[in-house]
Amino acid sequence: MTTTAPGKTLDTVRSPAPPTRHRSLLRKLGPLPWLAPAVLLILGVVVWPVVEMVRTSLRRVDTTGTDHGAAGLLKYRKLFADPRLPDVLTWTVVWTVTVVGLTMVISLALAQLFNREFPGRRITRWALIAPWAASVLMTSIGFRWMLDQVAGVFNRLLLDLGLIDRPQAWLGDAAHAKPWLVLVAVFVSLPFTTYTLLAGLQSVPAEVYEAARVDGASRAQTYRRITLPLLRPAFLVALVVNLINVFNSFPVIWGMTQGGPNTDTATTTVFMYTLRSYDVAESAAMSVVNFAVVIVMVLLFLRVSGRNGEDSR
Repeated sequence: MTTTAPGKTLDTVRSPAPPTRHRSLLRKLGPLPWLAPAVLLILGVVVWPVVEMVRTSLRRVDTTGTDHGAAGLLKYRKLFADPRLPDVLTWTVVWTVTVVGLTMVISLALAQLFNREFPGRRITRWALIAPWAASVLMTSIGFRWMLDQVAGVFNRLLLDLGLIDRPQAWLGDAAHAKPWLVLVAVFVSLPFTTYTLLAGLQSVPAEVYEAARVDGASRAQTYRRITLPLLRPAFLVALVVNLINVFNSFPVIWGMTQGGPNTDTATTTVFMYTLRSYDVAESAAMSVVNFAVVIVMVLLFLRVSGRNGEDSR
């Protein structure tokens, strides 16, 4: 309280202290301090390896890791001149389309089944998680042992049933190995895809189906005009994630056949890994090609999902 004149006083209101320099800087930075750990993680785990991968593909690097200087596009020319590459690319396309196609169809059927009430539904839902919870590599090795020509239980079962007269090398040639690879890949892909589609089905409001019944729509019409359109976002997510995972799939093929015999069952990812034993830079070039394909898949997904968002407005 300050006296300004005899008998008169004036309350002095103190103005707030000016913001410190530190607080002012934080205010200017906004959310950047909170995003910094994530940004650093992305730079260290994603961006830096990609940069190193591209740089390695343009160098002469031997199997010991010694850099012998720039190579330009030599390793890319060597890669595309490799006589094994056309067959590897063809099998990669067939592998990806077949596994993803079967996975989506079977998962859609399973999701619709699990979306209904039936005895034992909870147990069957839990059972479906098993392939997802187990290691993919462990599952693949388990199937390889099961199909072993000497000690495999599958051969023993077929012999006991009289379906074959001698043990078969189911993974010894590409013609027999490829269907088994597809089967195992679908088996380990079903849980994620099924639960993604199931979440999409359960997000459809029940009132929509009731309105369709009131309007006299048949089950087929309701499914085609209501269920499938409303399931489209979940379907797209499951489709793209499966495309990327199956295209980049390594444990299934490596655990069962290691891409053999020769490179008959090798996809581009497995082929890339086998190249490291002969030419590290060529292996890096194959990695760059794979990375470019994945980027194209992601861009296509973003474009389709953006168009889907515009259509739903």
